[in-house]
Amino acid sequence: MAILDQIGLEKRRISQRLALLDTERTKLGSQLEELEIAERALRRFGGKAVANGKPATKRNDKAASRAGEKRRAANGQRAARMPLGDAALQAVQAHAKGASASDLITHLSREFGLTVRPNHLGMALQRHRRAGRLEHRDQRWYLSRLT
Repeated sequence: MAILDQIGLEKRRISQRLALLDTERTKLGSQLEELEIAERALRRFGGKAVANGKPATKRNDKAASRAGEKRRAANGQRAARMPLGDAALQAVQAHAKGASASDLITHLSREFGLTVRPNHLGMALQRHRRAGRLEHRDQRWYLSRLT
């Protein structure tokens, strides 16, 4: 009977230890979940999130370099980012005798390194036209005579 008592005692001790481990695992799981939520919030609002121990997924080198590359000026420094509206206005200024939309797209890509969709350029130009800074005559864009 002593052996059965020892087995029962050992079984109870192991059950208690399993219960403690289970509660600890649950507690650690909830803490991990809270940390993941905080990490997502930091990432969303611009903070630097802490690595979560998972290996980062690697893209192939060509795609990664294309996605991460910044335009650089001739001296190797990063070119200043200019809003499309300002760049479009400067592009029209550069063409004294008026500029067509295709002239402006070419100028923006050559001078500012901007790849512009035609509809986005059109919206920027129309905003300047409504504000009175540009005029549209004969399929060409001109600076307003008032400015």
